Amino acid sequence: MSKRQTDARASTPVIDDEETVGMVLEYELEAPPEKIWRALTIQEYRERWLPGSDLAAVEPMAEVTGEQICFRMRDSDPPHLESVVTFQLTPQGNGGTVLRVTHRLIDSRLVSPMPGAANSNEPVLMQAA
Repeated sequence: MSKRQTDARASTPVIDDEETVGMVLEYELEAPPEKIWRALTIQEYRERWLPGSDLAAVEPMAEVTGEQICFRMRDSDPPHLESVVTFQLTPQGNGGTVLRVTHRLIDSRLVSPMPGAANSNEPVLMQAA
């Protein structure tokens, strides 16, 4: 298992090979969760840091109001891979917010087909030369 974690304020990726998470970034922000939520959900604010052209769809894939929102993204350059970015908000006791950003590749072209099991118990076929 390969795991690398750093202080949340450093905003360095957390990589967990066991789950193949992708990339996880955490930020400690001084703003309240409501303000961060507006920056994520109101298109005019979101366009300042996440251009709509980077999104496969402007509407979120999933949303838990005030807590979590997911967007599908598509690379503008070939091979135009698709991914999902999830933003999770956790309120802090000091009035701030922890913003956790999870970025996962989901493009079906990256999934290799599963090979058949070596012990499938199927009859062996022999071919004549």
